[in-house]
Amino acid sequence: MAVIIWCEGTFGAVEYQLHFDGLLSTFERPTPPGITNKVKFAIRLMTRHSAGQYRCFYREGELWSEPSDPLDLVVTGMYDTPTLSVHPGSKVIPGENVTFHCHLETGTSTFFLLKEGRLSSPQRRNGKFQAEFPMGPVTTAHSGTYRCFGSYNDFMWSFPSKTVVLLVTDAWEPSLFTTEVVGFQEGRAIWDHRADTLLRVGLIFLVLVALVCLLAEDWLRGKTTEETANGASNQECREYTLPALNCNHQKYIWTFPSILWKTKSSPGREQQVQSLQWVHPWRNSRRPSTAGAERAPGGTLVKGFC
Repeated sequence: MAVIIWCEGTFGAVEYQLHFDGLLSTFERPTPPGITNKVKFAIRLMTRHSAGQYRCFYREGELWSEPSDPLDLVVTGMYDTPTLSVHPGSKVIPGENVTFHCHLETGTSTFFLLKEGRLSSPQRRNGKFQAEFPMGPVTTAHSGTYRCFGSYNDFMWSFPSKTVVLLVTDAWEPSLFTTEVVGFQEGRAIWDHRADTLLRVGLIFLVLVALVCLLAEDWLRGKTTEETANGASNQECREYTLPALNCNHQKYIWTFPSILWKTKSSPGREQQVQSLQWVHPWRNSRRPSTAGAERAPGGTLVKGFC
């Protein structure tokens, strides 16, 4: 990972120097002089050998400036990850005392507590497996995000711990109000999700109802068509076969002890009807002709059509 260090002086500076751990590391000379009041120094690859304390100087004519404030470059990820906790809790009121606990299972010699976004130096405590960082009485200025590190060297630290957020409020009401707002937002999100689910279920139900209606309509249409076809078939002419006819004229009644009949619409179906009498007044005085009758076992058969 590359690192850029900026050194700011004056527009009259003709030379800038960067010192690493008290020794000259590199220098830069603006060309032409007077065009800028700062220069940059690049560290192409940051390693454990590049970690340490840096200072810069500038020269005007023959005079050198005072050294700049020290800049500490730290390399992290050299050791295992510690854990950070705060007691009595992460939400407190002004005037309370809190203590941060940084713990490292594998052991170390030094622990550092760092507040993110703060330019001041991190707090330092000695300890082999754990260190405590007491604070108090706290104010709202102590609110912020904290991490801790373990180290055997001031410039080579462990992996950072997970962050712990300390919230110092003037009273509990704003915190409760914030909680209620968050709860309301979460409830609203849950309600929106449920409403979306209900809407989808309703749409699926409507689709199913429409499908059932279409199927029912199709079934009724088919049934109506079938009944119409059956009605038309029933209108076809039926063929009757009458056994054992005794025919007389005027003074006689033709009696049929039994009749067998069948229709063209339902082949093979037969039904017997008992005690059927048929009276037919012929207009002439002769017996009805049986010339068109068909003969069958058991007597004379007459075939008639409706």
